[in-house]
Amino acid sequence: MLTALLFDLDGTLVETDSTHFRIWQTLLREHGLEIDRAFYKAKISGRLNPDIVAELLPQLSPEAQAQFIWQKEATFREQVDGLEPLAGVVELLAWSNQHSLRQAVVTNAPRENADFMLQSLGLAAHFATVVLGDDLPKGKPDPLPYQEALRRLDVAAAETIAFEDSPSGIRSAVAAGIYTVGIASTHDPQVLSDLGAKLVVSDFTDPRLTDLLRQRASEGVAACR
Repeated sequence: MLTALLFDLDGTLVETDSTHFRIWQTLLREHGLEIDRAFYKAKISGRLNPDIVAELLPQLSPEAQAQFIWQKEATFREQVDGLEPLAGVVELLAWSNQHSLRQAVVTNAPRENADFMLQSLGLAAHFATVVLGDDLPKGKPDPLPYQEALRRLDVAAAETIAFEDSPSGIRSAVAAGIYTVGIASTHDPQVLSDLGAKLVVSDFTDPRLTDLLRQRASEGVAACR
């Protein structure tokens, strides 16, 4: 039975990784740290900003770390342009609404970014529930953000599918006991599979995902007969 769909935001509903990488690269260079794509994927992608900055710039005071994070995210909102939902997102959300599924965004993005992106993408109306790692004692890769989403939607993990693109997000959803689909927009498909993603696709148009959703939805219909 399928009752809810849970979505990460950056890299899952929309491709923003290239912009995030460029900004992190520029700002960290000002502190004498050169990073490449491999470093970004291993140390930054999908993690909470305070954890990233505490690890990479431990020499900064807490106030300076907070200022760095503010500058990074303000720069992102200024520079990101022409946001478009990942292929198949709009169609999937329409299908989800037709089947009366509950929906939530579960993200480590700051609130300002999450609100900005969902509005820019025209998707805000689909997500009355947005779970932010910053609002919880622990963010991804801890399972707490997904556990909180299940609590708010009043659904069981076994009745839910999560969509994630990053290793930290995959770990979080899998640890919460949720069937997890990896979106290989930012990381190697094998990496996502090795971390526990049951299905890995490049975007939401993959026929295998369509088949999975139809099968899970039909199980619920059969159970009601």
